[in-house]
Amino acid sequence: MATTKGMSGLDLAALTAELKSLLPLWIGKIYQYNNTTFGFRLNGEDKARHLFFIEIGRRAHRVLELPPAPKNPSGYSMYLRKFLDGGKVLSISQKGIERVIILEIGKGSGTLNLAIELFDEGNLILTDGGFGIQNALKKRHFREREIVSGEVYDMGGVDLSTLSPEAFSGILRSSNRDLVRSIAVDLMFGGAMAEELCIRAGVEKEFPTQYLDDRIISQLYTAYESIIADARSQNEPVIDAKGCWPFPLTGSTPKSTHTTFSEALASYYPLPTFHEEKKGKKEVFSREERIRRQQEAAIKTFEAKIADSERAAELIYERYTDIRQLITTLDAASQKMSWQEITKVLKGADHPTAAMILSVNPADASVVVDIGMKVTISIQKNVEGNVGVYYDLMKKFRSKREGAIRAMNRPTPKQKERTTVRKRPKPKWFHRFRWFDTSDGVLVIGGRDANQNEELVKKYMEGGDTFVHADVHGGSVVIVKGTTERMDEVVQFAASYSNLWKSGYAAGDVYSARPDQVSKTPESGEFVAKGAFVIRGEREYFRHVPLGVAIGAVTEPTLAVIGGPVSAISKRAKHMIRLTPGTFEPNDIARKAVRSLRDRFSSNDAKVLKSVLSTESVAAFIPAGGSDIVEES
Repeated sequence: MATTKGMSGLDLAALTAELKSLLPLWIGKIYQYNNTTFGFRLNGEDKARHLFFIEIGRRAHRVLELPPAPKNPSGYSMYLRKFLDGGKVLSISQKGIERVIILEIGKGSGTLNLAIELFDEGNLILTDGGFGIQNALKKRHFREREIVSGEVYDMGGVDLSTLSPEAFSGILRSSNRDLVRSIAVDLMFGGAMAEELCIRAGVEKEFPTQYLDDRIISQLYTAYESIIADARSQNEPVIDAKGCWPFPLTGSTPKSTHTTFSEALASYYPLPTFHEEKKGKKEVFSREERIRRQQEAAIKTFEAKIADSERAAELIYERYTDIRQLITTLDAASQKMSWQEITKVLKGADHPTAAMILSVNPADASVVVDIGMKVTISIQKNVEGNVGVYYDLMKKFRSKREGAIRAMNRPTPKQKERTTVRKRPKPKWFHRFRWFDTSDGVLVIGGRDANQNEELVKKYMEGGDTFVHADVHGGSVVIVKGTTERMDEVVQFAASYSNLWKSGYAAGDVYSARPDQVSKTPESGEFVAKGAFVIRGEREYFRHVPLGVAIGAVTEPTLAVIGGPVSAISKRAKHMIRLTPGTFEPNDIARKAVRSLRDRFSSNDAKVLKSVLSTESVAAFIPAGGSDIVEES
């Protein structure tokens, strides 16, 4: 289902089928409007023209018209034009049922592939015929894959849209979730389509997967095939109260029906408006306005220098072998000849490496080379050291840009007065653990791993504290530093940062004990693992504690990211997001949460929060395992 947040894998299955029906196509003009939006003009047979609009990370579909072409084409759009202009689209496919469309394009005697990624932050990646990456809009380094030139774009994985009955049965029966969640997550159908599949099959969505028999599996597989077929046939695309669909859902009331899925998507997603600055008559500005304009110009200059430094670092890495050979050759030559002699030799040399050199700087043993832009290479540093120079420049200009932004945002006082500067608080000793303050102001600390669990009990638990733990193997040791009336918040904290969350439970049991009941000494013949403890005597139990974590940003009196139980965080945070056990991994949720929180603050507050609101600071409060954002405020 296409929602305001973006298109799903089944939506792309429908769109891919639609685009295939238009083949053959040829690549016409390519436009880039900003960092995320592109327009393609695709030419068909009999002078047919199709306009294709892409917003990476969100949506891609045909439109009736594209936004006006930018006056100054971007570097990446020019790069794509160079390699793709006039190329024939040989095939259009989807990577399994993922949110990735692949255009195979024939140009000259070879083929290229353009991968359009709509998941996460999105990307536009050009590869050769063997899926070796040539260039990407966004260079990315992940634990499981690299999106940089020279790496191979991963096209592996199971195609969940063409499963055999046996494979379909195996996926569902091996799941430890209920039926609707298994379909949503393991088959990548999403929540709405998972419910549609259950309705078509006549099976309760909460049905436990361990009790599926052959008859029910057969019903589910028939419904699965029918949904895939309906998506690809685009049987009467609709828009209803929940979103945009390639076919009507059972029991839904369409607001509008459309002849093609692209038509429905174009109606559902209006085209953005891009404004270009217009030159006006020369005006006379006040002193404050002149200063503000100078600051804006300085910020643009710093941003350009940041972009140039980043591009220089990327180009050095892309030409790693050539630059390394250049450094090695010139370093060896400098041991035998003067730089003046080296300069003469280079002028008469007929070698590709020498052809890169534009000028020689004997004073600092460096050369200026042309590798797509002018870059200075020091012979006294290796390739990584030269890249580090440009990274240091990026940091320097980023610092200057932030200083200019702060100066521009600082109000001009009519009278001399002291202004309160919101500062990032100094880290406290407990910040390296999990922590929060209860609604009545009591500090609660939890361990992040077995080592911290041990440390909390041995070094920081005192007589007046309370020991709390989820009644499950694996979880934070939680210490309440004092007496609180909000044990409901404490036990929710302990339940959420335990294996209950990782296992997808909505609630669980928690117990508390006095410090003198906690021991590392096992009974005879028993063993106590690291991070675990023996509790002797009677415990106090809290049953069916609901799991939930909130993460918020605080701007007053200091800047901070905080996290913990919903009721505790809502009292302090200006804006927050709420998490429950779900499907997205911690890193994905952290990125989504940062974007969501930034969008909810004013532009001034968002700029000020940049120093503390980051993926790392948010990830520190996200439980291990899958999560969903269920509420934003």
